[in-house]
Amino acid sequence: MRATIKGRSIFMTGGAGFIGTTLAGLLAPDNEITLFDNLHRDAFSGSPLARHPRVRLIQGNVLDLPALREAMKGAQIVIHLAAIAGVDEVLKSPVRTMEVNVIGTYNVLEAASTLDNLEVFLDFSTSEVFGTHAYKVDELHQTAQGHVGEARWTYAVSKLVGEHLSHAYWHEKGIPTVSVRPFNVYGPGQVGVGAIQQFMLRVVRGEDLVVKGDGSQIRAWCHVDDMVAGTLLCLEKREAVGQVFNIGNPRSTVTIHDLALRIIQISGAPLKIVYEPLDYVDIEIRIPNIDKARTLLGFQPKVDLDEGLRRTYEWFKARHGS
Repeated sequence: MRATIKGRSIFMTGGAGFIGTTLAGLLAPDNEITLFDNLHRDAFSGSPLARHPRVRLIQGNVLDLPALREAMKGAQIVIHLAAIAGVDEVLKSPVRTMEVNVIGTYNVLEAASTLDNLEVFLDFSTSEVFGTHAYKVDELHQTAQGHVGEARWTYAVSKLVGEHLSHAYWHEKGIPTVSVRPFNVYGPGQVGVGAIQQFMLRVVRGEDLVVKGDGSQIRAWCHVDDMVAGTLLCLEKREAVGQVFNIGNPRSTVTIHDLALRIIQISGAPLKIVYEPLDYVDIEIRIPNIDKARTLLGFQPKVDLDEGLRRTYEWFKARHGS
């Protein structure tokens, strides 16, 4: 995969994270990249990208608007990835989740609105805006969140507010915004608390896999290479401006139980699946309809689940295995 974007100044909030570093690695050879990140989830330090001459890291917080404005000067492309995410983080601090994801997104948009040569502003939302049952949902499908008071939904609500903010800046101020809704991204380099990342860490350490609930939850998994390919198309295609896109891989749909079994089989380790009670509201099913991304962007996911899991296992084994 190669990026056609060349000679640009690119600013990425949350750029030291999993998707950000993967994307920056593709863009860095032909562009100047600034990563603005507090390093809460750090996939950058110690990676080859940290030594790249066209990449600079600024440690900062999206709640600091003056720092954002200063760091963003001269940017032609802005990619907003910074957010509080992950069920554990959200449940622990719903106030912080709303603060960072809403006020932080406003700050990034406000800073971008002062740029002289902004070509595109890409906002990362989430597939969780579709609620607990998302079966082949398209971009026009009604968004749905749980009842007020359930901390889990502060994440989805905050990201949906970010989408509305982005579109408001497009309609009212002419900022060329695009929003993407990623569906369950995984792959080499993943940090955080994703199911596949947690399963991989346990497998390479020889530990049984822990599944929350009965494992019947259904997910469509998207390899990071496909996520980045979809992201690049959003940046490159002028017709993407003012739109929102589902980016995922409907072909790679399995239950969490089946996912754990596949990872054990790939590893060849004599491990078991251990079930623990689910102590939070979960998503029962999440599968995207990606027809809009196919039609307007030419997006087509290429990495099927077993191949993606094999690549991911080899990466985790090389870096975290005993």
